[in-house]
Amino acid sequence: MMVLHAKAIHKTYHTPTTLPVLKGIDLELKKGETLAIMGASGEGKSTLLHILGTLESPDAGELFIDGVEVKEHLKPKIRNEKIGFIFQSFHLLEDYSLLANVLMPAKIANQEEMRTERALELIEKVGLASRLHVPVKLLSGGEKQRVAIARALCNNPPLILADEPTGNLDHSSSLFIHTLLFKAVEELNMALLIVTHDEELANLCHRKLLLKNGVLCTY
Repeated sequence: MMVLHAKAIHKTYHTPTTLPVLKGIDLELKKGETLAIMGASGEGKSTLLHILGTLESPDAGELFIDGVEVKEHLKPKIRNEKIGFIFQSFHLLEDYSLLANVLMPAKIANQEEMRTERALELIEKVGLASRLHVPVKLLSGGEKQRVAIARALCNNPPLILADEPTGNLDHSSSLFIHTLLFKAVEELNMALLIVTHDEELANLCHRKLLLKNGVLCTY
């Protein structure tokens, strides 16, 4: 089943100068498939990820997530129900507990009560059950990224988007996160798209693509 389908995605920035970033991106990702997008800094990898995650709008093109065409009024619902985000800088609520952070997508969807058991299972799976009520500001970087993974999985979205998920971690923490992320995606039959500079991480994916001069090509 096709989870992500992008057709002819274009994006140009006009300040301070006109800069075409994406020049007709076509991309498909199926359930159970993992994909890494690589490329030099400034090539537009994060811009593409933000567009695919409905956080930013393209200038032209079509985007379908889990069979639903992305329209402006549907974006909040699609983001919450269809997409799990994992960011390099975690984007956690620092003063909230580990459990509260994992449950945040469920809370937004008014499903906090029915998702609590799921959240506890995920926290156990990422090895942080003993730190359930600890404010995340007291956690290490590796622990914060484990919380971010549990949060991304909480609503069982069909698509996980990860932006340099181990970019701020040491090598041993990175290896742990790699194993954890791919195992979870495989078990839950989700689709995973990673934007990364990390060749080791990219090699774990089924496919690798290179974003260069605004287009995607085989890496």
